[in-house]
Amino acid sequence: MSIWILLYGLTFYPILNDERPIPSHVLPKLIIILVLFYFNYFYLVPEYLLKKSVLIYLFVSIGLLIIAVAGLNHFYEPKLPEDFFLERQPPRGYGYMPIYRSFVNLGIPYIISAILRMYVEWKRNENLRLSVEKENIKSELQFLKAQLNPHFLFNSLNTIYALSVKKSPDTSDAIVDLSELMRYMIYEADKDLVPLNKELDYIKSYIQLQRLRLSDSENVSLKITGEDRGRAIPPLLFISFIENAFKYGTDYKGKTYVKITLIITDVSVYLNVRNKIGIFREPTKNSGIGLQNIRNQLKLIYPGLHNLEVENDGKDYEVSLIIYQKQAKL
Repeated sequence: MSIWILLYGLTFYPILNDERPIPSHVLPKLIIILVLFYFNYFYLVPEYLLKKSVLIYLFVSIGLLIIAVAGLNHFYEPKLPEDFFLERQPPRGYGYMPIYRSFVNLGIPYIISAILRMYVEWKRNENLRLSVEKENIKSELQFLKAQLNPHFLFNSLNTIYALSVKKSPDTSDAIVDLSELMRYMIYEADKDLVPLNKELDYIKSYIQLQRLRLSDSENVSLKITGEDRGRAIPPLLFISFIENAFKYGTDYKGKTYVKITLIITDVSVYLNVRNKIGIFREPTKNSGIGLQNIRNQLKLIYPGLHNLEVENDGKDYEVSLIIYQKQAKL
């Protein structure tokens, strides 16, 4: 509406300012422009152009413009001075100039209306595509988390089972630790982001649970540096790397070597997990579920904002992950 007010204002202001009468062709021209603009915008473009009927759209559009120009020139017929032909010949094509100007004056708004409607439709489709893509990513993340939780529970129950077989007095403590871990997974893991300090507490509890089942945990360490308050991170992002380290980090003598380092900066979180590879450890069919799961999550959550490196020389297995956080603060 404001565009039309501006257009009409620019059209009528010079005339009214000079106290000249409004030419008879101006008002019909503006009315025809309005009719063509909105008819093209609301009907022709959606009905033909957006449905790929380009030839029909062109024929109809050209036909409408010809009819409109013919009607407009019925109101506007330029008159030559009486002595015009006595002194000189009229310029070539003079009789066609009003028709040419009418085509330009009507055609430009007509074309603008088509471009505007196509842009609006493109923008609407782009927003719809982004919305669907976001929903698909969210659904896929929910699927990945649902896949990860049973995997984690299976490994944790194996830990408690090992303690119960040995009739360890730590079995009850392990069950309490597992209940705390499960509480976190139930109430926090379905969120997009969780406080980083809660995620770190979860990791500490998991490591404590693992220590209870190990016969030798002297070489198990967790080192965290940096400020975690007010920071946020997707839940369960690191646990698969740590799970795999404990699963394969015990050598043939029963000693476990797992070193975990977390460095928190203002713009990133760095995780390094290193473990010895047990000589008699053979990869199982499902051993790569957790790692592949996290790779998929990283691609979905941090596209272009993470770097994951995995090194395996047959003796040591090391994972280095750095995340450049899109949302560093809660």
